[in-house]
Amino acid sequence: MIFITAKFRILPEYADQWIEIAGDFTRATRAEEGCLWFDWSRSVDDPTEYVLVEAFRDGDAGAAHVQSEHFRQAQRELPSHLAETPRIVNTTIPQDDWSLLGEMAVPERH
Repeated sequence: MIFITAKFRILPEYADQWIEIAGDFTRATRAEEGCLWFDWSRSVDDPTEYVLVEAFRDGDAGAAHVQSEHFRQAQRELPSHLAETPRIVNTTIPQDDWSLLGEMAVPERH
């Protein structure tokens, strides 16, 4: 799978509305056939920073994503709300879902 984590620093005047601002893009991406997940989180240390964790089935799904109309629209519309160019880690890993964190295993609860 293609695994991507990106950090978005939002202009302060838009930070509280970012999830709504990126909402159409988020919904359209989640509806893509090859999207495994597309999840936003807000930093607990910096209220203007959002972290996007996304995954796509394979390279073809990742290519379809960046070639989609909703991606091109996001490229046109979202940067005006950003304080800087987002930072990204993008890699291919040999799995298709989250693994369990064995070092913090939780026993089965009844």
